[in-house]
Amino acid sequence: MTSRWGAPATALLAILIGLALQAGPYAVWGSRLWLATLILLGAPVVWRTLKGMFAGIFAADLVASLAIVWAVGLQQPLPGLVVVLMQTGGEALERYAAGRASRAVEELEAAAPRRATRVREQGAEEISVEQIQVGDRLLVRPGEMIPCDCVVLEGRSHVDASRLTGEPVPVTAGPGAGLLSGGLNLEGPITVTATAPARESQYARIVQLVRSAQASKSPLQRMADRYAVVFTPVTLCVCLATWLISGDLSRILAVLVVATPCPLILAAPVAMIGGLNRAARRSIIIRHGEALERLGQTTAVLLDKTGTLTVGRPDVSRVLALPPFSEAEVLTLAAAVDSGSSHLLARPIIAFAARRGLAVPAASGVTESPGQGVVGRVAGREVAIGARSFLLSRYPGLADAWSDGDAPGLRAWLVIDGQPGGVIEFADQLRPEARGLIARLRQLGLRRIIMVTGDHEGHAASIAQEAGLAEYRADLLPAGKVAAVEELERGGERVLMVGDGTNDAPALSRASVGVALAAHGGGITAEAADAVVLADDPGLVAEAVAISRRTMTIARQSVWAGLGLSGLAMAAAAAGYIPATAGAVLQEVIDVAVILNALRASGE
Repeated sequence: MTSRWGAPATALLAILIGLALQAGPYAVWGSRLWLATLILLGAPVVWRTLKGMFAGIFAADLVASLAIVWAVGLQQPLPGLVVVLMQTGGEALERYAAGRASRAVEELEAAAPRRATRVREQGAEEISVEQIQVGDRLLVRPGEMIPCDCVVLEGRSHVDASRLTGEPVPVTAGPGAGLLSGGLNLEGPITVTATAPARESQYARIVQLVRSAQASKSPLQRMADRYAVVFTPVTLCVCLATWLISGDLSRILAVLVVATPCPLILAAPVAMIGGLNRAARRSIIIRHGEALERLGQTTAVLLDKTGTLTVGRPDVSRVLALPPFSEAEVLTLAAAVDSGSSHLLARPIIAFAARRGLAVPAASGVTESPGQGVVGRVAGREVAIGARSFLLSRYPGLADAWSDGDAPGLRAWLVIDGQPGGVIEFADQLRPEARGLIARLRQLGLRRIIMVTGDHEGHAASIAQEAGLAEYRADLLPAGKVAAVEELERGGERVLMVGDGTNDAPALSRASVGVALAAHGGGITAEAADAVVLADDPGLVAEAVAISRRTMTIARQSVWAGLGLSGLAMAAAAAGYIPATAGAVLQEVIDVAVILNALRASGE
């Protein structure tokens, strides 16, 4: 904070002390103080401008640097010191609005798998993931991360792969199943064989995708510099004309002082800080002014399905009862035996039965095979619920009754007294706010709104239709989402990516603007994003776009008003009506007017 505001604070203090000295017998010391401070604080400003010019960058700072040099040369330090105050103050505001850089790569690397258990003939040994070689047999215990891409050899469990696919439904891990690094083993121990070293596995690819995506996003040119491309040459031409007509070097200083683009330097950062604060009051944290500006420029939106458009956790979508059993009977018996289960899908069944108002009896003799199923007795009946393979191992004669067992989607099968009782299907449900978000984005004029998901085609199509979206991309891993961003940008779109999972981090980094939904903790996803929504309301994404557009409209209004007034003052100074010191005071009046207008960006 001290380094940020040190220069403008020092300039202001020197101006005030010098004015006090001018009122007494020590006027010469006041002028000397101004000159020394001008040289001390103005030199870094001039040096930065020169370095930029050598690099081919002619920014808004050029006129300010010329005014500083001219003021030193003519021994008129006060106007130059006022320019230094405005220039360094504007730079401090810009640094404040710039915010902090993303730490997404560091967060990802910190959360990566570190250790693995390798199984050999002489026993198991713990190794670092860097030591894993293709073909190694590895033991993954419950609660451990999958250390590398692999195939299951022995054991059965469920793996939480939501960090990789974004989908809340666990992946069934049985012999022959392929698993990706970074997933979390939930239940039973499994033995796997490595198909890729850790450095080439899926989690490592996510880290690399985020790193390359951040490097590829080009910085946005400062608003002041964009306007200065026109204003600076005009100012230099007026200075040249003034010298040719009058030959008065003091008039040139007056022109430079009133033309110093303080409205450019101050208006944009003041408006942006107001916009950032307004967004923060709505639980939208926008990391820097550049992200705020980019938000309003977006023309296409990629919405991650899970957690953005849907609630992000599996729920019962349908109960299919087989005669002679009723739907209520199937649901009641399933909830009864699942009351003693720790499985992730037991809770949705119990909650669904409660919402239906069913009285669930107590079950006895409940035994659970982790990751496979539960068996118990309810009101004298033997009830078994779980994976199809688990039930067929107990009741092999039921294979024909469940011939559609390989269809996509998550299901729990139910057997009652040895007979097929029914099937309970699970799916992620559309959020109540989803349609409102999409409607608001369309009102804001975004041309294309596309759902992206790692979910399978059938369920993705169903959710897209329910949400009213004509475009969607299914079965996408993180690289696929990045490819979707790049495809749109090659077509001329400026892309807003919205997501909430680790698997979204590369696309959030790669897009023109990434917005993370982090109401329940954003972690890596929030670090990769340019903006973070803290409230559990995806509709705030559209609000962020609206705030950006309003903020930039006010910033542009302030800039044009300031430049217009500075242009009039420049003409008067060239004609000799405004001396340099009076020009510095007039420029301050213009700055105050511009800042007051820019402050409207923080209002309602």
